[in-house]
Amino acid sequence: MQKRDYYDILAVPRNAGEEEMKKAYRKLALKYHPDKNPGNKEAEERFKEAAEAYEVLRDREKRQIYDRYGHEGLQGTGFTGFRGFEDIFSSFGDIFEDFFGFGSRRGGRPRSRQGNSLRYDLEITLEEAFTGKEAQIAFPRLTNCDVCKGTGMAAGAKAEVCGTCHGRGQIIRTQGFFQISSTCPTCQGSGQIVLNPCKACKGHGKLRTERKITVSIPPGVETGSQLRLRGEGEAGENGGPPGDLYVVIRVREHDLFMRENDDLVCQIPVSFVQAALGDSISIPVLGDDKPYKIDIPSGTQPGDVIEIPKLGMPSLRDKNSRGSLYVKVQIKIPQRLTKEQREILEAFAETEGLQNNGNGKEKKPKRIWDKLRNK
Repeated sequence: MQKRDYYDILAVPRNAGEEEMKKAYRKLALKYHPDKNPGNKEAEERFKEAAEAYEVLRDREKRQIYDRYGHEGLQGTGFTGFRGFEDIFSSFGDIFEDFFGFGSRRGGRPRSRQGNSLRYDLEITLEEAFTGKEAQIAFPRLTNCDVCKGTGMAAGAKAEVCGTCHGRGQIIRTQGFFQISSTCPTCQGSGQIVLNPCKACKGHGKLRTERKITVSIPPGVETGSQLRLRGEGEAGENGGPPGDLYVVIRVREHDLFMRENDDLVCQIPVSFVQAALGDSISIPVLGDDKPYKIDIPSGTQPGDVIEIPKLGMPSLRDKNSRGSLYVKVQIKIPQRLTKEQREILEAFAETEGLQNNGNGKEKKPKRIWDKLRNK
């Protein structure tokens, strides 16, 4: 089934701002919320569809990729939408709690929440972007305390029901058609008060630790590409799943090659003799230690571009595709000439009716001018 355009789903223009998109999403979330449409499969799909559209368009980098490459471009970042309602409620809990009052569907029990997602910026070379690589990264994250297993309580201790929210974790007020809820300020939404906290984590249930993992960078990534590693974010709340880790790629500028999407551009200097007579020269290429020979046609002009198909970057979206290499020719003019070189050039100038003394001043009128004047 073909996915609908995200802008059409939210009914916003392609230049919509953050507040306009948020307002449009609130409207759809209210209309298709599962608590308002029990058992309605179509409403559930519309609810998930709107959440996915808002998740992409509210994120600057995801939005740029989507605007440029569409749904296929997002596949290269690892983005696959939400796994279920809990994912949606965890990501947009503030919207549901502040405006609708039914962020959770779990009654009086403390709501489980997915842990926070993390971002890691990874810089790689253009050569590494070409071949792909296995990168070792280390980053801090909050994990469940090994001593109390995330409960925040000392061994043998028990938690008491919060007297403010009576174990619900939320303070609920009725306002017209809706129930407006907010997180309990006493227990911070847990519904419980810990009287004997764990000494290892001081009652927080979590500790900040360093995580080391290996990340597989696929060939063809470019600056702004995102790799989503599920479950590598911070630990969840009340048994909720951990968040995700987003590895954001930045490709370092190269000394020789400039990248334009899947194409590469380089500037190669040649002598004016090579440009005039033509020649075969060797140039470096990515992915091959051996130089690649190209032909410089006779009469090549400064700025002429030679295209070499399939010597650009591999495509991130099509493993069998590769861009082109564009060689832009630069003509080198010698700053110093030997006596022999000067004589040769003066002889050449003679054939074109040009005579000068080397400083831009004519020795005598040009032959061609004499011929024209005497006609």
